[in-house]
Amino acid sequence: MEGGPATGPLQTRELEIDGQFHTEASSFQRRSFVVKGRSLSRPTHSEQIRQETLGFYRRGGKRLFDIAFSASFLLLVAIWLFPLIGLAIRLNSPGPVFFRQRRVGLNGKTFTCFKFRTMTHDPARGFIQAQKQDSRITRVGAVLRRTNLDEIPQFINVLIGDMSVIGPRPHVPELDAVFCDVVPMYGLRNAVKPGVSGLAQVSGCRGETRSVREMTHRVRFDVFYSRNVGFVLDAKLVLLTVLRAIQGDEKAY
Repeated sequence: MEGGPATGPLQTRELEIDGQFHTEASSFQRRSFVVKGRSLSRPTHSEQIRQETLGFYRRGGKRLFDIAFSASFLLLVAIWLFPLIGLAIRLNSPGPVFFRQRRVGLNGKTFTCFKFRTMTHDPARGFIQAQKQDSRITRVGAVLRRTNLDEIPQFINVLIGDMSVIGPRPHVPELDAVFCDVVPMYGLRNAVKPGVSGLAQVSGCRGETRSVREMTHRVRFDVFYSRNVGFVLDAKLVLLTVLRAIQGDEKAY
């Protein structure tokens, strides 16, 4: 999501919102929810209370998992992989190695998200979603995006505490502003920390999101995850993320 002003053709009337919707995910556990059709910028008080009564993993174990996983990755892999990727980026196009961007995190608070730069450098350019065959994407950037390697600096965000290894992908504030009032339960994706990878991403919800229908489909996975956080689910999603990186993702453009 490196780019210019958020002026893409977002079709906010494409999906009729009739007051309620059913969410369902079958990747790990079949379950459906019926919820009131209203958008939330933050979790409701009742949702926060319900989360506080959950088990050890969600209350503290997940953070321990994040620290152990991100620290191990940074010490064992990033220490040699980051310089190699950085050199390839600098040789391919002028500009910084890392790309920093404001993203929306836990409870709607923003933070600075780190990525490897995958587009041509233009400091004056604002936000616009990456599109298929986007001319701004560099040759090295295309490889990084297809293999998800552009996201691995976010393990620094995980270690800091802004993100988790697994969770809903963090959106830029401009994207939240477009969809938060028209997609049911949108704010519940912020009930947990955003992740380097997540259920929606390994389920094929990647790439440009141009309509309410597309975003609603993605948010359904995020809401399902936020209500079913657990070690087994996180472990499965880590393994699936590695598999997708090896295979390459045609929607990761």
